Amino acid sequence: MSKFFCNKLSRYIAVFLCLNFFIPPLRSSSSLAAWVLKNNGILELRTKTNSDLKAYFQKANQIYGDRFWVDFHGELKNPRIIKGNGPIKEIRLGKPYKGKTRLVIEFKGETYLTPLTWKMVGLNKNMWRIKLFTPKYSFKEIGEGSVEKRKGNIKTNQDSSYMNKSANDYLRLPNVKQNKFTVVIDPGHGGPDPGAIGIGGIRETDVVLEVSKLVENLLSDKGVKVRLTRKNEVDLDLPPRVSYANNTDADIFVSIHANASRGKRKDINGLETFYFKGWRGRLLAKRIQKHLLIVSPGSPDRGVKQGRFYVIKNTNMPAVLVEIGFLTGRLDSRRLEKTTHRERIAYAIAKGILEYLSKVE
Repeated sequence: MSKFFCNKLSRYIAVFLCLNFFIPPLRSSSSLAAWVLKNNGILELRTKTNSDLKAYFQKANQIYGDRFWVDFHGELKNPRIIKGNGPIKEIRLGKPYKGKTRLVIEFKGETYLTPLTWKMVGLNKNMWRIKLFTPKYSFKEIGEGSVEKRKGNIKTNQDSSYMNKSANDYLRLPNVKQNKFTVVIDPGHGGPDPGAIGIGGIRETDVVLEVSKLVENLLSDKGVKVRLTRKNEVDLDLPPRVSYANNTDADIFVSIHANASRGKRKDINGLETFYFKGWRGRLLAKRIQKHLLIVSPGSPDRGVKQGRFYVIKNTNMPAVLVEIGFLTGRLDSRRLEKTTHRERIAYAIAKGILEYLSKVE
């Protein structure tokens, strides 16, 4: 966990972070292992295990723009300056004094910052995250090294705050009235239509069918009547899915899909949820998107959007189409190939659905 202590001294604001971990003796090499400033304004850091770090912010003066910096134990061997883009003027890595490494992010003058609201979050013993700004214009990601630590030949994601909580912490699903609601879950594609084919041959139809069945079980345990448009690998066109939902007199319809980028670009990842129209559809989409982001830290938020997909346009009830990640993306595909992450996605969707039902009942 982390805490911020803010003291405003004329033009100076210091944001000091104290982390409740063992402080190791000074080392000859920097404890900063990797860092990335993402295009959504989030800074992620990976340090050596059991490292101590301190973060500060200083307002602009006649020489420098607004600056945020983090100090780490251990000396940096190769001080350097990295040219910024968008709201970032430059990023500097150096040795402020013996036995220390400093990562400095200097902002351009027009950047709107709210340092008193910043929070550095410890995701585990060697990973950290802080939201610094919300980009108004395009911003290209800047970083060095891999924030996601490798294990063997496979990168394993260790940045999930969800994983650091007990099951009951996050998975405490809301209660709704028993047997009052009917939900149709639509696993996309199926049969001869595998949908997206991702890295390593992972297939959309397999992923979304498993997630859909998990959502069915979670909702059923809460007394919700659940209907699946398909329960196995069958060829099912779009109109029959819509007719099935409309004929069941369902309260909501949720179609579950996984994405793919043109050209199968590995750098494109993210989560998005679509609705067709109406405040109910928008509310359902927002609830699901919110919890998908919680269980998928680091995946870009592609937002809640209006869409004209056949299955959400032609159903009679509030309907959403959920894209649970890019099978062609390096980060998302690695997660979605794991049963544990599919379970988290299912919990997120179920929680969003239950929160929606509890609001409209």
